[in-house]
Amino acid sequence: MIHMLTFLTGFIASVAHVVTGPDHMAAVTPLAIDSRKKSWMVGFSWGLGHTIGMLLIGLLFVLFKKYLPVEAISRHSDTVIGVLLIGIGGWAILRTYIHHSHGNRPHTHFHTKPYLYAHIHKHSHSGGTDQAGSHSDEHDHEHTGTIKQNAFTALFIGTIHGFAGFSHLFALLPSLALPTVLDSVIYISAFALGTITTMILFAFILGVVAYKAAARDKQRFLKWFTLTGGFLAICIGVLWIIHPV
Repeated sequence: MIHMLTFLTGFIASVAHVVTGPDHMAAVTPLAIDSRKKSWMVGFSWGLGHTIGMLLIGLLFVLFKKYLPVEAISRHSDTVIGVLLIGIGGWAILRTYIHHSHGNRPHTHFHTKPYLYAHIHKHSHSGGTDQAGSHSDEHDHEHTGTIKQNAFTALFIGTIHGFAGFSHLFALLPSLALPTVLDSVIYISAFALGTITTMILFAFILGVVAYKAAARDKQRFLKWFTLTGGFLAICIGVLWIIHPV
C-alpha cells in the first residue's frame, strides 16, 4: 500500500510537472504535428530524453554538489532552453516552405502526406499521365526517415531540456526524503513513466489532428496549424530568455 502511494505520488507529480511547463509542450508541438500518425514516437522520445537529462543533472548534483556552480547553472539554464525552443520553432516554419523540384515545368503546392510541406515540382502537361502516376507513387509512401529524424531530434532536445533545467531537481527532491532506496526507485520510476506517458498522449493528440486534417485535404488548416506551433515555440523561447522562470 505504501509503495502504491509512493508510485501514485511520483506519477501525479510528473504529470503536473509536464503540463504546467509551457516550454515542454512548445518543444514537442512542431515535431508532433510534422510526424502526424507516428507522433507518439516524438512524445516517447522527448519524455525519455527529458527523464535521462533530469537523472544526469541529479546524479551530478549528488556527487559534485560542492563543486557545481548552482546559481550560474540555474541562471543560464532557461536561456539554453529558450534558444532550443526558438530553434525548434524556426525549423518548423522553414520546414513548411521547403522546396523540392523535378521534371520540366514548375508547379507549386502544399503536400499533406505524410507531413505538411510546400513543394515546387516540374512536370509536363502533354502526355503526362505516366509522370503524374510516378509523382503520386513518389509522394504517397511513408517518409520513415523524417519520422525517425523527428524522434531522434525529440530525444536530443528532451535530454538537453531535462539536463539544462536545473529547477527540475526540485521535482526529484521528494525521492531523497523517502525512507528506503526501494521507495526512491519507485518514485523516480513513476515520475519517468508519468513524464513519458503524458508526452506520448499530448503528441498523439496533435498528430491525430494533423493526420485527420490531411486525410480530409484541409491544406490551409494544416499550414496554419504548423505555423502556429512554430510561432508558439519561438514566443515561449523568447519569453524564457528575457524573463526566466
